[in-house]
Amino acid sequence: MTIATVNPEKDQANSSIRTSRVKIANGDLLIDAYLAEPNRVGNFSAVIVIQEIFGVNIHIREVAERLAKEGYVAIAPALFQRTASNFESAYAPEDIQVGRGLKDKTKADEIISDIQAAIAYLKDLPNVKGEAIGSIGFCFGGHVVYLTATLPEIKATAFFYGGGIPSSTPGGGEPTISRTKDIKAPIYAFFGEEDTGIPLTDVDKVESALTEAKIPHKVFRYPHAGHGFFCNHRGSYHPESAADAWNHVLALFKENL
Repeated sequence: MTIATVNPEKDQANSSIRTSRVKIANGDLLIDAYLAEPNRVGNFSAVIVIQEIFGVNIHIREVAERLAKEGYVAIAPALFQRTASNFESAYAPEDIQVGRGLKDKTKADEIISDIQAAIAYLKDLPNVKGEAIGSIGFCFGGHVVYLTATLPEIKATAFFYGGGIPSSTPGGGEPTISRTKDIKAPIYAFFGEEDTGIPLTDVDKVESALTEAKIPHKVFRYPHAGHGFFCNHRGSYHPESAADAWNHVLALFKENL
């Protein structure tokens, strides 16, 4: 079920995109989301943008807007809706502490359900090609999109510095890497070799699992980049690595969506 668009952003009559705050229905739960669309008539492929632990903040909204400028309908659902509606934060140490606490309250089955609701929302939009949906996620969202790459509707996945994939899953249980065999479509992974939070051995484990499962994939390792290198609002931003990664993301979506 699609909920009507609410709270359109500022007047965008002269913009190449339009953005709005929307709500996605998942049973009795209404999930806040940020929607960015090309501001023209057409049928477009869609991309789900998955947040870091900092919520659907300015960085995630800007990723959605960049995708809309490239001709995609992009939606960023709030994955902390059940425990902290309207949550977003910056990147200070106290923000990290709060975000990690909220992340620890998520559960894999609920996340998958929320992404399925986002997929249904996109399919119900008149300007979306219903069978052409991709996903992109960062940090916590990088882990999430590896998990939801198992959904048959997801035709391409890009994940950035998703930690814990070989050792954990949201809410506990078998680690997310155990679901690799169920991934349905190509997946690109992006890691910084100076990321102190994700051991390079974990990157190797993810690549090995994708290879063994015969999932079409590419794993990009950036030698001078750390965690969060794609985000220009963080001190760890590495513009050269970010630019290269974005080109690969666009190539992935162009080929598969």
